Amino acid sequence: MRLVEKPKSPKYIQLASQLEFSRLVAALERTPRVSFQHEHDGKKILSIQMDLLKARPVIYYVPLDKNGHYLSYGFKNGKEESIIVDAVSESTKLYSPIVKIKELPPSLRQYQDEQLEKYELLELEDLASLAKISYGYDEAPFPLFSFPHKDKWLIGVFMNFNEDGPSYFCHVALDSEPTQPFLKYAMYTSNVPVFTDNLNDHGYSYIKIIKLIETHPLIHYE
Repeated sequence: MRLVEKPKSPKYIQLASQLEFSRLVAALERTPRVSFQHEHDGKKILSIQMDLLKARPVIYYVPLDKNGHYLSYGFKNGKEESIIVDAVSESTKLYSPIVKIKELPPSLRQYQDEQLEKYELLELEDLASLAKISYGYDEAPFPLFSFPHKDKWLIGVFMNFNEDGPSYFCHVALDSEPTQPFLKYAMYTSNVPVFTDNLNDHGYSYIKIIKLIETHPLIHYE
């Protein structure tokens, strides 16, 4: 009989901005994901769980700067825009419903835990390999996470190839910070993937990039 692992205290990881959070929950999604509003470390935040690492919820969040019922995401004059609003009003925008949690149960509160399981680093040769593996298991690609580490910027996708095995951060090391929010990739040509802020070029696939405010804390870097 297989033993079920006991749920562990979640790990909360802060994104670089509300715009990064909006892109995570809404951009390139058929239906935007639900955002949860609650308190964390004495402050109101918006959060979403994106992974389960050895029974530990991995939750990404941003501080809440305004109350409202929906997180609106879209483009204005060719640039991304993220606003918290009270009603759905524009057909060209995507809206993530904000569910307000009065009080978190103990299972969703972060506690100090020195025995943190971590992702293993798996470095890929190029961005084409990263794009391929991001598309490898679903119709919609997994988001790419990016953050500074020493003198590099890492960009990659979190994956588990075997439910009972280790989880990996499949990544590419960049010499500088990616300044565009998407990776443009042509699946049926040999074109090299490029970073872009434009989703209107036909014949390409796009993968969203989400920046953290600091180095990801759940990765073995040694």
